[in-house]
Amino acid sequence: MSDTIQLTIMNETKYYPRGTRYMDVAREIQEHYKDDIVLMMMDNQLRELRKEISEDGVMTAVTTKDPAGSSTYRRSVVLLMQRAYHNLNPESDIIVQNSFGQGLFCELRKGEIPSDDLIEKLHNEMNKLVEQDWPIVKKSIHTDEAKQLFREYGMTDKEKLFRYRLSSSVNVYSIGNYIDYYYGYMVPSTGYLKVFDLVRYDDGFVLLFPGEDSKCCAPFQPSKKFFQILKESARWGDQIGISNMGALNDEIARGKMQDIILVQEAFMERRIGEIAGHIANNASIKFVMIAGPSSSGKTSFSHRLSIQLITQGLRPHPIPLDNYYLDRQFTPKDEEGNFDFECLEALDVELFNQDMQALLRGEEIELPTFNFKTGKREYRGNKMKLGQSDVLVIEGIHGLNDKLSHSLSKENKYKIYISALTQLNIDEHNSLHTTDGRLLRRIVRDARTRNTTAKETIAMWKSVRRGEEKYIFPFQEQADEMFNSAFIYEMAVIKPYIEPLLYQIESSDAEYLEAKRLLKLLSYVLPFPSEDINRNSIFREFIGGSCFNV
Repeated sequence: MSDTIQLTIMNETKYYPRGTRYMDVAREIQEHYKDDIVLMMMDNQLRELRKEISEDGVMTAVTTKDPAGSSTYRRSVVLLMQRAYHNLNPESDIIVQNSFGQGLFCELRKGEIPSDDLIEKLHNEMNKLVEQDWPIVKKSIHTDEAKQLFREYGMTDKEKLFRYRLSSSVNVYSIGNYIDYYYGYMVPSTGYLKVFDLVRYDDGFVLLFPGEDSKCCAPFQPSKKFFQILKESARWGDQIGISNMGALNDEIARGKMQDIILVQEAFMERRIGEIAGHIANNASIKFVMIAGPSSSGKTSFSHRLSIQLITQGLRPHPIPLDNYYLDRQFTPKDEEGNFDFECLEALDVELFNQDMQALLRGEEIELPTFNFKTGKREYRGNKMKLGQSDVLVIEGIHGLNDKLSHSLSKENKYKIYISALTQLNIDEHNSLHTTDGRLLRRIVRDARTRNTTAKETIAMWKSVRRGEEKYIFPFQEQADEMFNSAFIYEMAVIKPYIEPLLYQIESSDAEYLEAKRLLKLLSYVLPFPSEDINRNSIFREFIGGSCFNV
């Protein structure tokens, strides 16, 4: 075996002694990057910086600007926070609850409300650990040893999680004598973690991360309505005793899932009924505007809401905003020269307002239908005239944006924001991103209804997310109601559908890393068959079998 390795970096071939660490190469090329290098890519495989380079290959830097690098940085800051709090209070720890804005909402384990003084002490302790530049050490231990270790630490969520792990070993990370388990890669030392912030909020606090500018934290802009629905979802998970994947696996293994499915569907039906009641009790409401990010279940929700509106004595009429697309030739293009179907300007806003105003005046109109194959608007005799009990259920990503419905008075509109906000975490220190749940939904739905591969869906996901950040999330607080369409069991149900789709992605594909990450995530949960899922369930929109033909 040669004493040197050959690496291709930034289109240049270089030679290094065998045993060189990735961090050594990263330091050498850091000056060429604005953002900090936190991982390296070797032949389309992610590598932690502390790892030794053992073979020749093509190497690429991964910075905090890249999705994998950003996740690594955030995950490492959580470990830093836990170690710092352990220094302050070794008998307790911090529960990481939900993604919230550009950060994570956290609570103290024993239910104490953190004081401003505690938050300041925690912040200072984290900074001290950063200045001391403690190594973050990775160690592989036997799964049984891991279960025993975390049982002794009182981290029962992790113990439950490993009970269903097939692998004989577990990778744990440590800062000094503090040991924890995390889903994914870490930076090599605490000195990399200079940018973070802590803000006290509600009965906990928010751990903030870098935003667009990797050198500073994004400003904290709390979304009060959004936060309340997150808390409501978390409370529901606690009520039924399922707040993490280990607990979900326990219920699946015990054969107790049917009751949980029925209870959650009943809960959703009650919420939809309450929303329908609010609409029915206000005679001035003629336009129900429904918006939400991709794969939130808007279509099925609009159907179920329509049924509830009928029980309230109203006559709902669905209107997809997609039918108001401009002819393809007039669609704006994005900075990359592609059609931007996500922007408001892709819709014929003036025609929409003309039609809605005519309906309010009691006139009969002919609604357009957009032909996606030809890229043109068509009229197929779909005529409409509003009666006294008629209400329009309008569904589309711009539904909450008043620029879309600028001519309609506030009194005539009722806005609903829907999203899939998971109640489930991996364990007490590893949260699940709601984005991941929606991506899994979309992969399965696109493969089933649009003959789109998982590779293609993952490839376009960045653009979809960019559109959501720009056109949907800024308007969510304007909603009169928020509805959570996430199911506590959906990862278990979707697992058999999506795994074959993800395994089709080749290791040489650019989307392979994301597919690998999702497969790793799915490995934490037991599969559960879909037979017990109601035919009118919103989740059927993605896995198939819906009575709404979606």
